[in-house]
Amino acid sequence: MKIVHVVGARPNFMKLAPVARALSKHAGVTQLIVHTGQHYDEAMSESFFRDLEIAKPDLNLEVGSASHAVQTARIMERFEPVVLQEKPDWVVVYGDVNSTAAAALVCSKLGVRLCHVEAGLRSGDRSMPEEINRLVTDRLADLLLTPSPDGGENLLREGVEPSRIQFVGNVMVDSLLHGLPAARASGFRERLGVMEESYALVTLHRPSNVDIPERLNRICQSLGEIAEHMPVIFPMHPRTRSRLTNMDRSSLGKVTVLEPTPYHGTLDLTASARVVITDSGGLQEETTALGVPCFTLRDNTERPITVTEGTNQLVLDLSKLTELALTSGRTGALSRPKGWDGRAGERVAAALMNGTVQ
Repeated sequence: MKIVHVVGARPNFMKLAPVARALSKHAGVTQLIVHTGQHYDEAMSESFFRDLEIAKPDLNLEVGSASHAVQTARIMERFEPVVLQEKPDWVVVYGDVNSTAAAALVCSKLGVRLCHVEAGLRSGDRSMPEEINRLVTDRLADLLLTPSPDGGENLLREGVEPSRIQFVGNVMVDSLLHGLPAARASGFRERLGVMEESYALVTLHRPSNVDIPERLNRICQSLGEIAEHMPVIFPMHPRTRSRLTNMDRSSLGKVTVLEPTPYHGTLDLTASARVVITDSGGLQEETTALGVPCFTLRDNTERPITVTEGTNQLVLDLSKLTELALTSGRTGALSRPKGWDGRAGERVAAALMNGTVQ
């Protein structure tokens, strides 16, 4: 059986890793990793793939940055010949980036079976490009593998046949649990000179936060206020750094700004943080798995289980961010959602193998 994995951004590789490892244990399976090049990330060096214990991509389509329409079109144009040449039994896509939806469209038109890992997540906000990608991909996929029960509920409500849906759990948590011992041993946090559970970790990259100068400035003010009372570590996304170039950054005050950090470094910082402030989908899940309080600077989330069963809280009013961060801390209690047990990749592999039987 031949499986083609399509990835377009760094988080996709974290979702791919446990699936690729699990499939490698099945005899007669050939795997091809196609990186569309949707996001160029200097941090994706040899060490990144070594940390995740996966091979570097077999192909890079090198589509680069562009508008959503142009980028999606380029991916489709360059991915179609790959599918025609390789004739895979399954194409597996991950998450909700443009590469995910573009590959889904190609497979649908060529009649190639498509599996969507992390299916069924919904924010209800169609102003987010990721929500459109999720809707399109789930409508076209043959096999929809959900990370949480609400994913299946969303798909059934949208009229998807139950036979196409399977709950497998969260593959991001697989990578987290697999990499945590090495991350802890990396000493990344110690080299920054911050004590365990003494600091706030910040990530910020979504257009709704960084592309609106007034909002970005207000967030920076809050981070500066928090930094007066405890260390604030801010690995800054290139998009955020670019937006701050023409703004007054003095409001950040004592905030420690870093370049994007390697996977194990980020995981070490997350696992040891007192609180995390983010707009990332993956960090909402990782903090829940680790029992770290998370404050998400968004009006909605496609991962509501991190709020109802996890440690995540949506911050709808930025004026409350400073107080929330300073008055919160870890409780020591840890209860992971069902299926967030480090074995989701195995269940994905089993679903793909079983799916070959017609």
